[in-house]
Amino acid sequence: MIAALLEKLPASRLRTIVRSKRSLMASCAIPLAALLLAGAADLASISSAEAQSYTYNPRPARPRPPQSGQDGQMLVQATEVNYDYNNQRVSAIGNVQMHFNGTSVEADRLVYDQNTKRLRAEGNVRMTDATGKITYANMLDLSDDYRDGFVDSLRVDTAEDTRIAASRADRTNGDYNVFQNGVYTACAPCRDNPKKPPLWQVKGARIIHDQTDKMLYFENAQLEFFGVPLAYLPYFSTPDPTVKRKTGFLMPAYSTNTTFGMGFEVPFYWALAPDYDVTLTPRITTKQGVLMQAEFRQQLLNGAYQIRAYGINQADPAAFGSNPGNRDFRGGVDTKGQFALNDKWVVGWEGVLLSDRAFFLDYRLAQYRDSWGTFLNQSTEATSQVYLTGVGNRSYFDLRAIHYLGWAAADIQGQIPVIHPVIDYSKTLDQSIFGGEVSFKTNFVSLTRQTAQFDPITTIANTSGLCLTTSADPLARMPSSCLLRGIPGTYTRVSAEAQWRRSFTDSYGQIWTPFASIRADAIDASISNQPGVSNYLPVGDTQAFRVMPTIGLEYRYPFINVQPWGTTTIEPIGQVIIRPNETYAGRLPNEDAQSMVFDASNLFSVDKFSGYDRIEGGGRANVGVQATTQFDRGGAVNVLFGQSYQLFGLNSFAVRDITNTGLDSGLATTRSDYVGRVSYSPNSTYKFTTRARLDEATLAVNRFEAEASASFNRWSVSAIYGSYAAQPELGFLGRRQGILGTGSIKVASNWVVSGGARWDLEANRINQYIVGAGYVDDCFVMAVNYVTGYSYTNYGTTPTLNHSVMLQIGLRTIGMGAIQQSVSNASSGVFGQ
Repeated sequence: MIAALLEKLPASRLRTIVRSKRSLMASCAIPLAALLLAGAADLASISSAEAQSYTYNPRPARPRPPQSGQDGQMLVQATEVNYDYNNQRVSAIGNVQMHFNGTSVEADRLVYDQNTKRLRAEGNVRMTDATGKITYANMLDLSDDYRDGFVDSLRVDTAEDTRIAASRADRTNGDYNVFQNGVYTACAPCRDNPKKPPLWQVKGARIIHDQTDKMLYFENAQLEFFGVPLAYLPYFSTPDPTVKRKTGFLMPAYSTNTTFGMGFEVPFYWALAPDYDVTLTPRITTKQGVLMQAEFRQQLLNGAYQIRAYGINQADPAAFGSNPGNRDFRGGVDTKGQFALNDKWVVGWEGVLLSDRAFFLDYRLAQYRDSWGTFLNQSTEATSQVYLTGVGNRSYFDLRAIHYLGWAAADIQGQIPVIHPVIDYSKTLDQSIFGGEVSFKTNFVSLTRQTAQFDPITTIANTSGLCLTTSADPLARMPSSCLLRGIPGTYTRVSAEAQWRRSFTDSYGQIWTPFASIRADAIDASISNQPGVSNYLPVGDTQAFRVMPTIGLEYRYPFINVQPWGTTTIEPIGQVIIRPNETYAGRLPNEDAQSMVFDASNLFSVDKFSGYDRIEGGGRANVGVQATTQFDRGGAVNVLFGQSYQLFGLNSFAVRDITNTGLDSGLATTRSDYVGRVSYSPNSTYKFTTRARLDEATLAVNRFEAEASASFNRWSVSAIYGSYAAQPELGFLGRRQGILGTGSIKVASNWVVSGGARWDLEANRINQYIVGAGYVDDCFVMAVNYVTGYSYTNYGTTPTLNHSVMLQIGLRTIGMGAIQQSVSNASSGVFGQ
């Protein structure tokens, strides 16, 4: 017998620590049985494909039975009650109902012998205990404490919606039930024909339920689908449906790889205490020896944490060639945890420490265990951080220190910054000042980078390696061909901003909103004099202080038209912002404001930069018109169209900085590009949204996105189309176009087909897709998925397209298992994972 885990520690509030649901192993089983009776191994590891993964349909909650008294008094109701005082027997006949010590019994006839303290019920017997378990039988004979006895021709319905039927059951010591010729299932009986075999059931010559150990043991068992035997198991065991966690072996897993050969592992879960556990997972490989894996987890009153450790003394390090894996010992430790200090503050951490950065990838550990995560979401680094976060009624605080470890061979670790730390704090005052709302926010960041990071923006720079730090070409690392994405050295900045805003509505319905703010930034940079860096910024120590006072006025004048079919609001919007020029524009490092997308969502933003390292300066006017129609029968249309104007002073978006942020954004000219948005939602089923940016002079489409989604009871579909003009100043030399679509349809009451695809229109190819089909009901899941995704193979410098197939099968209360197999050149897979 191999017991197994059902469910383990609760999840922490913000970071989820997930473990397998339950597992089951047979001491002797054919492969089909091994799959069908697979315990759920780490299905959370397939979380990236949740849209393609399936879970059981929820079952309606069962009402709790009324609680009977525990006072030792027996209450009997029947058509006829006879008292045999000589033999100390009570007989009840006809519609008998008895309540005694928390259990109720209904039957045609009931006899209670006060001398032997035995209870005998006959005919249409129904016994309901305090937990909600219901036993139906032709006859039962039990002691009055229900600890010993037997039941003939019975069926048991548990509170967990499982059923056991048997020709006879014997009960001993109140915790040991033996069902003869038993049948177990978690499927509800067919409504039209209750005698019809359920979708699946397990038959056994004997089914033993040990209520002390909370285990079910099956002898000479066979698994049947619709009454047809498909698998035979001489013996197996599983925790009963009430078990949450139990010591035992989990389902095995296998993997194959060119460097470590074939690997086989059988995890052992050890429930040491109610609040902590250990999982040991030795993986035996054919080429490299034994990889040991261990995980410790503990749940405390105010949080939880886990620690995982790995280690292997490689038998053939040379198999990894010149890659980092060519060493004798390899291993690592990763950990995460989070604790609530009170109802407003949490502290937590994530940490990864490896012998070499290719270890997880080479042995398919952590997120690389599962290739499903590569669909639209390729992990490129490990994050180690500690953080403290607080959330108040009108305030927010976050402090964290972060270290990133690059996975790929293309990553240069010295170019990845270490953040020590970054702090954000914001608060809105409860009291108004001059009738307006006052808020302030602060940001502090300090980071260190060892090596400068350059990115090419021209074809020649890309093909000739002009942006590499090792290039000796005199034209290397010049602003005309490269961007300086990261400065070498230490960069520290503290920013603080206070804002005031108040709205007035005059007698004509016009809305006037004056606002004012003042922001101050103090910067200290120590920039290393590495090749090419001086072409962008002064090297050495730099200190700067800048202040940006801002005043402005926003004007709105909504015109409302009411018709029998709905209400339309047309609202001209104007915004004037007065402020000085940006100080040190383009002459300071830019770490957090490198992304710049100008569209309708930030048309009326006072500062359109995405981070603190840049700040918008100069006078500006933002104008537009918004129209909204609300239909009386449901649905709405919203249209926004506008433009931004540089009124005076220096246009911050026209200034070239080390990353060319603002150039090719549509804001670099005196008159910006036109931006617009149209959203239409006729009802809760359909949603349509388009966003566009049109060239100010030619009306050419520089940026266009269209989204559509529909969701019905039986099907749902969504699609997004994007088209983006070339942005040569940022390194995008050609137009980019693509479509991403996803959908699912319930083709029958229990059958679902779903999928997704990404189509590169410029290359005219579908470069990623995922399709799946599944059957789902309240007790059974079967699904097949096919997915393509990009992943790094054997520490390759570029990701390669990987094709994988997964078969998922689950029997509720028995287990959920999956087989995942790569069908690309490299083979890998897991069983029961």
